[in-house]
Amino acid sequence: MSITAAETFLFTHARLLDRRRFAFLFGSGDAEPVVRALDAYRNPDGGYGHALEPDGRGADSQPLAALTAVSVLREVGALDAFAPAIADHLAKISDADGAVPFAVPAGEYPHSPWWQASTEGALLPTANLAGALADVDHPWVARAADYCWPRIEALTSSHPYEVRGCLEFLEGAPDRTRARAAADRLGELVRSSRMVRLGSDMGETPQGYTVAELPYPHEYAPTPNSLAASWFSAAEMAESLDALTAERGADGGWRPRWLIWTPVVEHEWSGPVTIEALKTLRAYGREL
Repeated sequence: MSITAAETFLFTHARLLDRRRFAFLFGSGDAEPVVRALDAYRNPDGGYGHALEPDGRGADSQPLAALTAVSVLREVGALDAFAPAIADHLAKISDADGAVPFAVPAGEYPHSPWWQASTEGALLPTANLAGALADVDHPWVARAADYCWPRIEALTSSHPYEVRGCLEFLEGAPDRTRARAAADRLGELVRSSRMVRLGSDMGETPQGYTVAELPYPHEYAPTPNSLAASWFSAAEMAESLDALTAERGADGGWRPRWLIWTPVVEHEWSGPVTIEALKTLRAYGREL
């Protein structure tokens, strides 16, 4: 199946933002159209909403929407112009320790069952955001890092999304020796707790996850240079990438493996999921 099939899938299923991302990453598209498409989701407070993160359907700014925005802006090399306002916004919604909640209280907008609003910060998504903004000189980034380090290093139990958030933090951490040591401990936790699919071993399904949602090795290590790549053997990673290829639909795209709680989110998630799959396969030198 060709890259053209993926492009056709995105034209028939994905949002404009993800079509622009595809053109930038795999075609001849520029960064500016991606930034313009993303700007439709930006709010005057410096945050992002409007279902940029599809499981939160409201207009209000949400931490996970900010994370999506930061990831896209980094992807196209345009983060510098927007990072100060995003960090200012995160500082306003953080708790006394600098941590942001998974979701903040907003209006009575529809959202997924797992979006539980709170004013109390948490490692997920604080670690993701602090890692994605690690090279931004802002007081909130420093406070968030101080919050994350001791909690990551003290983890004795976790779940896959939190682990992946910790990895994003460690990938961006300036202290590479400390980051590698913390990543090694996380890898031991992931394997001992069976928080990964390895061949015929489907692992242990954490509470609140669907059976299909448990990550493969490539989802912890989306590139060969990822910290988590050392957690898995070459054979385990090859089998993981084979599984990723096999999950591609006959229409050229990939779909989310988590709960589809309302029909629109399957389409809105299919774009990002397809792009991430293509990025991973390309990073490992697999045919697209």
